[in-house]
Amino acid sequence: MKILGSLLIALTTVTGCSKQPMNSYKSSPQPIVTTPVLAPAVTATDTITYLALGDSYTFGQGVSLSQTFPYQLASLLRLNNYIVADPMLIARTGWTTGQLSDAIAAAALKQKFTIVTLLIGVNNQYQKYDPDTYRSDFSQLVNTAILLAGGYKNRVFVVSIPDYSVTPFVASGNKDLVKQQVDVYNAVNEGESGKAGVNYLDITAISRMAANDPTMLVSDDLHPSALMYSLWVKELIKQVTPSLTAKY
Repeated sequence: MKILGSLLIALTTVTGCSKQPMNSYKSSPQPIVTTPVLAPAVTATDTITYLALGDSYTFGQGVSLSQTFPYQLASLLRLNNYIVADPMLIARTGWTTGQLSDAIAAAALKQKFTIVTLLIGVNNQYQKYDPDTYRSDFSQLVNTAILLAGGYKNRVFVVSIPDYSVTPFVASGNKDLVKQQVDVYNAVNEGESGKAGVNYLDITAISRMAANDPTMLVSDDLHPSALMYSLWVKELIKQVTPSLTAKY
């Protein structure tokens, strides 16, 4: 079975990926964000900026850019009368937490974003990395996302890892194991999100609809279709919209 990353051809605003152990990357340590600050409400004349961090699920392997979940979210916000710039994606097929951290560091972002989404971990699981290492790396990424959101924790949205065990890509004899491992990783990212005080959206149940509905996947029988992404976005906007009007 080919690795997940080989099926996900990359987008990116940053440089390419290479397979490497999780503990081999060298990102600069990020200061821990501990003091909440008040988030100003977005007004009718403000332009919302959006940074989407992740892997193939953020890049949208197999769909057009406009069909990715970040771009669908931006479109839905516009329909709700918000002014929204096109999302910036730092995402590439096959990336682990370590590679995403390296890519963020390489991008050397100077601006802060109104909202930040983070979806990462499936390639850690697929490549059999230690969940405890994932916990440490993911916690750092959440903290980085908070900093990139200007310190506003309620403007950061973590999305759970889809359960790809239900797809034809995974052999029948491996489905239970993959499901269990994805659940372990999602327990980690949900727990770390809760500790950090950021938003968490569980889309894993939606992803399991692909078990009985082939329209939920693209032609590689692995990655979500535009239709599945639209279901994620319908749930995500329920968290995003209040964050734009409420204070932290």
